[in-house]
Amino acid sequence: MLAKAKFFKYVCASIAVFTLVACSSAPSSRNAPTTMSASDAYQASRYSISQDRGPSQALDLSQVREVIPVIENRTLAGNKSPYTVNGRTYTVMESEQGYRERGFASWYGEKFHGHKTSNGEIYDMFQLSAAHKSMPIPSYLKVTNLENNRSIIVRVNDRGPFHSDRIIDLSYAAAHMLGYDNKGTAMVEVEAIVPTMQASTTPAPSYTAPVPAQLPPTGAILQVGAFSDRSAAEQLSARLRNMTTRPVFIRSVQLEDSNEVLHRVRVGPIPNADEITRISNSVVAADLGRPYTVRE
Repeated sequence: MLAKAKFFKYVCASIAVFTLVACSSAPSSRNAPTTMSASDAYQASRYSISQDRGPSQALDLSQVREVIPVIENRTLAGNKSPYTVNGRTYTVMESEQGYRERGFASWYGEKFHGHKTSNGEIYDMFQLSAAHKSMPIPSYLKVTNLENNRSIIVRVNDRGPFHSDRIIDLSYAAAHMLGYDNKGTAMVEVEAIVPTMQASTTPAPSYTAPVPAQLPPTGAILQVGAFSDRSAAEQLSARLRNMTTRPVFIRSVQLEDSNEVLHRVRVGPIPNADEITRISNSVVAADLGRPYTVRE
């Protein structure tokens, strides 16, 4: 009986050890990132959030600034070429002239918000920026969501995404404007915009706390969408005219060094902030876009 008792204790102890080892070696998916964004896993230890996510507060569209391409000085900051990430080597384009590509776009948000981008600027997920593996920094891209035909212009100031199945990483605000912030990725077309207008002497962008938007004396202009296809812009305009008595119009702009025209659907002027909020909420509720104020 004594021998059997010792044998029983040995078996129980072995089972306990095996169970402990099995549990400690089992992978945990709770902290496993579903996506890795522009800065990727090789520098994930820099950030206090282990898994990227959208902002904890609602995006204030009145604070999202429209990107206007301008000629900027380029330095070595962010433009080292070639460079290597995760054992793979990348080369920065000598010129973005003529660049156009289709593929998947992802987005990055709160994990990287307030941290430095590849050229030393501070990443602001509430503005329209992007990370690209080979575009010169800074540079500009028109990005079109091929699933809903929405287009925006973004400024490239970061490197990534370092995934073979993605061609660009957009800021959270840019993904929101293109309508895919709630699902992570979208099929897009990106096209380089080569600016001809000289930049001002304004210092490099940095993150500052948002300030309340001020309405011009004549009222604000809401931009609801931007399309390469004129008929799509006209269809949106027709639907907006059924939602508001304010003027609805299309502002068409030919992209620099390109024969392509971008048709921007706008509403206004709108004289007060309450009406701006009401119209914006109606547009979002009807899934017609995500309006934001612009300068005419």
